[in-house]
Amino acid sequence: MPWSLNAAFSERTDPATRTRVRAATITQLVLCAIVLGVAALALTNGGPVGRAAFLIGSMMIFAGGAAMLIVPWARLSATWFTVVPLVDIAAIGLMRWAEPMGGFATLWVFPAMWLASVGLAGFIAQAVLIIGLYWLLLATSTQTLWTYGALLLPVVILVVGTTSFFSTRRFVAQQSLLDKQAILLTGALARAQRQEQLVSEVLDAVDFGVIRIGPDGSISVVNEALGRFQRLIPGFGDATRPLEDAYLADGTTPLPSDERPLLRALRGEVFDNQIVWFGAPDQRRWALSMTTRRLRDTDGRDSGCVLIARDVTAEMTALRARDKLVASVSHELRTPLTSVLGYIDLAVDHLDRPDEARRDLDVAAKNGERLLEIVSDILAASSSSRLSMDMTVSPEDTDLAVIVRTAAEAWRARADERAITISVEGIDTAPAYVDPLRIRQVIDNLVSNAVKYNRDGGEVTLGTTTDGESSWVLIRDTGIGISDADQDRLFERFFRARTGVDGTGLGLSISRDIVRAHGGDITVHSASGAGSMFMVRVPVSADAAAVTGGFDAVQEG
Repeated sequence: MPWSLNAAFSERTDPATRTRVRAATITQLVLCAIVLGVAALALTNGGPVGRAAFLIGSMMIFAGGAAMLIVPWARLSATWFTVVPLVDIAAIGLMRWAEPMGGFATLWVFPAMWLASVGLAGFIAQAVLIIGLYWLLLATSTQTLWTYGALLLPVVILVVGTTSFFSTRRFVAQQSLLDKQAILLTGALARAQRQEQLVSEVLDAVDFGVIRIGPDGSISVVNEALGRFQRLIPGFGDATRPLEDAYLADGTTPLPSDERPLLRALRGEVFDNQIVWFGAPDQRRWALSMTTRRLRDTDGRDSGCVLIARDVTAEMTALRARDKLVASVSHELRTPLTSVLGYIDLAVDHLDRPDEARRDLDVAAKNGERLLEIVSDILAASSSSRLSMDMTVSPEDTDLAVIVRTAAEAWRARADERAITISVEGIDTAPAYVDPLRIRQVIDNLVSNAVKYNRDGGEVTLGTTTDGESSWVLIRDTGIGISDADQDRLFERFFRARTGVDGTGLGLSISRDIVRAHGGDITVHSASGAGSMFMVRVPVSADAAAVTGGFDAVQEG
């Protein structure tokens, strides 16, 4: 194959050109290191370093080294690539002229190899210039004799140049062969890609996502179903992009970046049915079940793997609904059951005082009745497909003051354990047309929260009032408060404010449903670290309830 200097630089960014530039740079830096060492020895021994010609030659070689590191030779024409070795020939000539007996002529080997590697023109140029300059220096020198050394150096230069020239030719031939093989491989790759495309078309008919990962980690096949997942979930199926809002199977624990199914598959791991939730907890979410399998070629060698992603959102939602029902039962039963057990313990302690024991047992009995009512409601809710809770409300004329005082008494023992004061001085007569058991459930929940989220030694203030059309219940605490962001979602089912206190996030949602079923509402005013204040508004009479639209679902018992 014909090869010339211009042909070598016709593709200035090809691997061969970059290799030649890299080799030339190394050659020049080695030459600089040798000259630097000689100059250091000469400085120590008082040699030729003081001579201007030696200094000029040394600086020319160092300048060539700097140029090789700075100038982008691969993007310049071929002519510029020969400037540095030509300058080196002249610089070594100056050093040889400054110190004829220093042996500097042997340094011509470096530019000789360089010029010979760029083609036939370079090979001829280096031979003519170096040998001619060497003989010229011998002819003009008065310190050297014409001996066999006058022929030995030219022979060495010719041998080195010839070796470099033919080595470079062999390298170019090998590169050409590799290019031809690359063309053949490209054709084979195209055929393989067509076959994989056929497989992809078949896979597009299925409703689960498939990713084919090659042994080198490249993704070669992605079916249509997985493409839909990628459009829904940013970063899914792309190892180079971060995966946001990804959670473990529980739906709340963030998925560690190194546990991403795709990254695990790329690491060669095999796993079954890894559940990952995508989407923020307060937004629409998708649950995917992912499985990987290793593949083998005809020789039994590893051929990559396949990752299968299946949409299991409906299945996981059903399971989570079951878990939420269990959590709801647990939450709704805990409050009255705790009160029952607490007052039974007090009654046991007061066996020697029958009046106090009877009072404690009366409180426990009332909470037991409320517990039975809650169980009935939860059973009714479990048979409904709606998100809101179905309930039976039986309103009657009631005094809210009695309900609030009873709730305060029920929670006083728990508050005393943490030295929390429950103040009832603001409780005044407040007539209301409500279901006493339902409203007691609301007040108990709010008082429970006021105690639970309060600080030790804090205070809970309870109050009731009326304006003739509506009656209000006020519950204020000196606790940790609620941030503005959390207040916007406080009454959503299963939402938990960032307080660090355990709970299911059901109590306030159910309480609001109950109050709204009466034609009233619950409002909250709070700030982080400044406590909270809840206000419950209910109608004072049946006529007032009709005006507000309450008791639409009333079923008279």
